[in-house]
Amino acid sequence: MSKIQPSSKHIVCLGGGNAMPRAVLTGLKKYPVSLSVICAMLDTGGSTGRLKHDYKITSPGDIKWALLALSNTSPAIKDLFSFRFENGQFKGHNFANLLIMALELTTNNYSKAIKEMKKLLNVSHQVFPATLDKSNIFAILENGKIISGETNIDRPKHNGRLKIKKVFLRPKAKAYKPALKAIKEADLIVIGPGDLYSSLAQILLVKGMSEAIKKSQAKKVYIANLMTKYGETNNFSVKDFALEVEKYLGSSLDYVIYNNSIPLAKERRIYLKSHPELLTLVRVDKNLPIDKFIGSDLLEKGFIEHDPSKLSKVIIKLLKN
Repeated sequence: MSKIQPSSKHIVCLGGGNAMPRAVLTGLKKYPVSLSVICAMLDTGGSTGRLKHDYKITSPGDIKWALLALSNTSPAIKDLFSFRFENGQFKGHNFANLLIMALELTTNNYSKAIKEMKKLLNVSHQVFPATLDKSNIFAILENGKIISGETNIDRPKHNGRLKIKKVFLRPKAKAYKPALKAIKEADLIVIGPGDLYSSLAQILLVKGMSEAIKKSQAKKVYIANLMTKYGETNNFSVKDFALEVEKYLGSSLDYVIYNNSIPLAKERRIYLKSHPELLTLVRVDKNLPIDKFIGSDLLEKGFIEHDPSKLSKVIIKLLKN
């Protein structure tokens, strides 16, 4: 890990999938700050799941999105790394997933593979796995049933109206040491946005992660999701999201950033057609403490997605406070 420059503010971002990289990293990388990203590593679905099963590799899926968001390369190269095969024996596979897999197999070292990816994509910030241990995430539903695997939590085959009571890892996984070092050196720690259980909780459950965040002198910030998700956060409010994050963190958050802008009904209908797993806008609780809960118009024009520019301005303001 390269040494964080003393004159540069250091932000650590935790997340999985493409939500956090797109919403947070693409905006923050335009500011004169040092970024360290800690990525979820227990993906079991799609291209990543198939590669993990066939080649017994470490997960390439979530960390790929962070690398692409922080890349400084041509649009053509970005498109190449984002390319997904639609036919043949590679159908469903993402090019970047295949490349990370090949780098891991040829180097026999996942950390080296990520360093090579950073070079290829001209990434100047730090990108870390939350863990390199092989583990799995499980969810206990309100009826006592146990659901196994990130994919089965993410896209439930069970009755998704049943509330998740708790998630846990088995076997236990240890945090990647350079990630813990980054947390220790952080000025601000940003969690999310992203799937509450299948992405964020799995990072906080890695042994040593929540303890390091609690000990850190950095301000702890959570970015609430824009919409609720079937099987994970049905009927959740902003406060519900924050309380669950604090449960797995084991301590209080300093700030919760949430969207208080309501998109047009037409925009919602269009967005939900392409995202059937989403349900409704996250409800904003009444009388939220304004010293902790920061509401703002965070929507990208015409979309129900975080605007990276708007969101980064709120985050940087907290960094300067």
